[in-house]
Amino acid sequence: MRRDGVDPASPVDSAVDRASPEGVGDETVRIGAVGGRRAAREAARPRRRGRRIVIAVVALALLLGVVAGGGWYLYHSIVATPDFPGDGAGDVVIQVHDGDTTSQIGAELARSGVVAVQASFTEAAADNDRVRSVQPGYYKMRLRMSGASAVALMLDPKSRVGQLEIRGGVQLDDTRAPDGVVTPGVLSLIGQASCTTVDGAEKCLTADALRTAMAKTDPAQLGVPDWALERVAKAPPNRRLEGLLMPGRYDVAPGASAVDALHAVLTTSADRIAATGLLSGASKVGMSPYDVLILASLVEKESITADMPRVARVIYNRLGAGQRLELDTTINYPLDVPSLYTSPENRAKPGPYNTYLNTGLPPTPIAPAGSDAVAAALAPASGSWMFFVICEKDGTSCFADTFAQHQANVAKARANGAF
Repeated sequence: MRRDGVDPASPVDSAVDRASPEGVGDETVRIGAVGGRRAAREAARPRRRGRRIVIAVVALALLLGVVAGGGWYLYHSIVATPDFPGDGAGDVVIQVHDGDTTSQIGAELARSGVVAVQASFTEAAADNDRVRSVQPGYYKMRLRMSGASAVALMLDPKSRVGQLEIRGGVQLDDTRAPDGVVTPGVLSLIGQASCTTVDGAEKCLTADALRTAMAKTDPAQLGVPDWALERVAKAPPNRRLEGLLMPGRYDVAPGASAVDALHAVLTTSADRIAATGLLSGASKVGMSPYDVLILASLVEKESITADMPRVARVIYNRLGAGQRLELDTTINYPLDVPSLYTSPENRAKPGPYNTYLNTGLPPTPIAPAGSDAVAAALAPASGSWMFFVICEKDGTSCFADTFAQHQANVAKARANGAF
């Protein structure tokens, strides 16, 4: 058979000559051989046009029937943006990445089953300028929400999960003040941030689980930067990540494993540390980046911001002279006590963090150092001071070149009620 449906074995002309007569009124019309094909097409055209009209009428009737029996759904499926009704049900955690646009957030919500399609969210968000304030992080949403409900929930601070803030000077472990007040350490803060309740089931990491992961996992797998790997591997296992998490806000995926949670905060912090200029600036002060970080942690714990450059200079001067640092903060560090006071017994107790007995820096930082402390460690003030003591109630220190001057400053501090 040919593609035009005509059998090549059949004579076309004779087929036309034998065309069947069609009745038109009482007359019989014969399609002749001359111009037969064109005449045949012309004769058939009215009948095909009629069939098209009939089909269109039937389709319109069906459409009207559907509209009458449930056309709202058809309209919203074909004409309007698909959207779930109501506030949804069930829980799901979604992530907003740094730099995500409203459209990208909508796409993630659609992929996660929160909204019907991306446009459900973006169209609802178009009239709400507050959407621009949505920050990177994790949000607990509900499944099958309307776009408007999804926008409202994302803007509700209660929907934000997995966030923690690390402050300068906060140790890995909890600390207990002399009055009994407990300050949660970094490990506890990460554990708390990991907690979330999904469909009634709560999952949390404990500080102990994080401590075990820190002690038993290869530091590189945890996200420790290359410049710190060697020193971290030699550090006491339960202290090895101290000081590597800069102050600031972090996001932890709720339900993450201990290793994944530590990796998330460490890799974020590594970028922040690099941004301080630590890596390039360390060589200018003749130290490794890790040693500068240790020194910065001492500055963070020992001084207020205004005094940091001078405290850094005292530490450099004592290191250069081969003198012990004799810092009470290093005595209290393994005791997990954030106090200005130390006892003679603790100062006499041997240990790697006892700077009354050991010369040089302790083996690890003793707390997270903020950018101001790092800046002071990289650019200490000029001076010949060898001593300092907090001498004012606001934390201001007095500095001295000689021990006699220092003793006078200590007396002043007592008179001022500084300690």
